[in-house]
Amino acid sequence: MTKVLGDRLKFKIALALGAALLAAPLAAQDRPSDKQDTKREAKADDAAIPPPVVSVTRHSGTFGGTRINYRAIAGETYLKDKDGKPLAAITSYSYIKEGPVDPKRPVTFLWNGGPGSGSLWLHMGAFGPKRVVIPSDARDDGAPPYPIVDNVDSLLDVTDIVFIDPVGTGFSRALGKTDPKDYWGVTKDAKSMAAYIRLWLNEHGRWNAPKFIGGESYGTTRAAAVINELEGSYTDVAVNGIILISSILDLSAAADTPGNEIGYITNLPSMAATAWYHNKVADRPATVEQFIAEAKAFAIGPYASALLKGNSLSAEERQAVLPQLSRFTGVSQEYLARADLRLAPGRFYKELLRDRGQTIGRLDTRYLGKDYDNAGEEPDNDPSFYAIDGAYTAAMNAYARETLKYSPDITYVSIGGVRDWDWQIGGPRGGAGYVNVAPYIGRAMRENSGLRVFVGQGYYDFATPFFGAEYSLNRTGIPNDGRITWHWYNAGHMMYVRDEDLRKLSTDIRAFIKAR
Repeated sequence: MTKVLGDRLKFKIALALGAALLAAPLAAQDRPSDKQDTKREAKADDAAIPPPVVSVTRHSGTFGGTRINYRAIAGETYLKDKDGKPLAAITSYSYIKEGPVDPKRPVTFLWNGGPGSGSLWLHMGAFGPKRVVIPSDARDDGAPPYPIVDNVDSLLDVTDIVFIDPVGTGFSRALGKTDPKDYWGVTKDAKSMAAYIRLWLNEHGRWNAPKFIGGESYGTTRAAAVINELEGSYTDVAVNGIILISSILDLSAAADTPGNEIGYITNLPSMAATAWYHNKVADRPATVEQFIAEAKAFAIGPYASALLKGNSLSAEERQAVLPQLSRFTGVSQEYLARADLRLAPGRFYKELLRDRGQTIGRLDTRYLGKDYDNAGEEPDNDPSFYAIDGAYTAAMNAYARETLKYSPDITYVSIGGVRDWDWQIGGPRGGAGYVNVAPYIGRAMRENSGLRVFVGQGYYDFATPFFGAEYSLNRTGIPNDGRITWHWYNAGHMMYVRDEDLRKLSTDIRAFIKAR
């Protein structure tokens, strides 16, 4: 009996082992390799990405005194890899004149800055067919509803316009498992924008049309990097003009770091304009332009010399500079002496009107703020930003979703949607320390005799001071042949928030485009 039970047990064990051995190769056949898993997941990702969403509507309006019928195309364009896999969705708003295509009609591609800002500011504030109305005299925009009106200052009478939101801004985003950081950097971003422009030209048959590109703030940095991507290779997209609004090309001027003196020099004329505006100037000249001219001469002369001497500056030289520095900045000699002649922007915003218990804006120093108390070194916030952001965000969402019938189920990112920006640029003079993209513009101008540059700067802009823009485009390698045109405005970073300057900016750029 014992022997029979032992044989049966051995048989069962052998049977179980055999079944397990047979099952193993079957299981291996049923389970795909890691590579197959990846392919299936990729296909699943592709299947989960729907086709681009596009809305086309038709409208009519009067711009620059001319009645224009146009179609608005709001929606997504997919950037794809070499195998056709969608990687990112670029959202844009194209305004195209109806009727037969005029081969001589320009197209203008516009964006804002940040990096991380959508194009709503230029779109709803300056050049789109509709604009949001906010107070023109540097007051708070208050609460909704905000008026959205026909924009007679739009440029649609002289050019088709395409407003572009880079990846991570507006409704634009990375798709599937694509890392959005693949698009977050000076060069990465420029490559994606150049790729979008090429796709747009393909789709609309406008390769031989006059072309303009432009941006505001970091958007000018982007414009310089994009022109390098468009014209810096053998597959050129030649451009007729670059529009730079509130330029920042050489970031050394904005680097508020120990040992860097250039920012103090380039900021000084903006401080002088602001002190003049707020009546903090002794012997105040009749015009801000006159005072700015004096401040520039002082900044590039005695002041620059004093800063560059560093610890070698004598007590007598220091004392000679202090009264002039105080007059141009509106800040006391005692404060400037304690700051060693170096007045950082944040301190200036707080100190200029400390005696009145008020702070001033960064984007636009005409704006006034009230802090929690009057004892701090720098303001709590920027009154020139929180005075306008509610109106623009509300207007962009309402206009896109209701008028243009483009309403994706995602949040519109006005600003702040990107992180860990890659500041590295290529070339023998590249780097990530003090990024300077002005040489890109210089090279493009040297290699394209038809390329012209428009520069518009606000006197009361501290985000991108006007003297810094002048400095960056007055260097070796930038052609000095009259192809750069300069325009100044009596407002700040977004000069178009002031009605008079919106009209002037529109008139100036319209003339720039027509003069091609």
